[in-house]
Amino acid sequence: MGNKLKITLVRSPIGRPEKQRMVLGGLGLKKMNKTVFLIDTAEIRGMIRKVSHLVSVEECEVHET
Repeated sequence: MGNKLKITLVRSPIGRPEKQRMVLGGLGLKKMNKTVFLIDTAEIRGMIRKVSHLVSVEECEVHET
């Protein structure tokens, strides 16, 4: 299993274009300060790039047990 990304919504989507709000919904971010953990893929990185001004991203190591 690869690395995961910790993505947190830090700025409000109110007043943002519909496309950006839909991208946030696709990432699973509906409310302020909500955090989701997603697998690091090119698709997710592209979505993050579209809303980079609204989210904070950290890389997390996944340790298999």
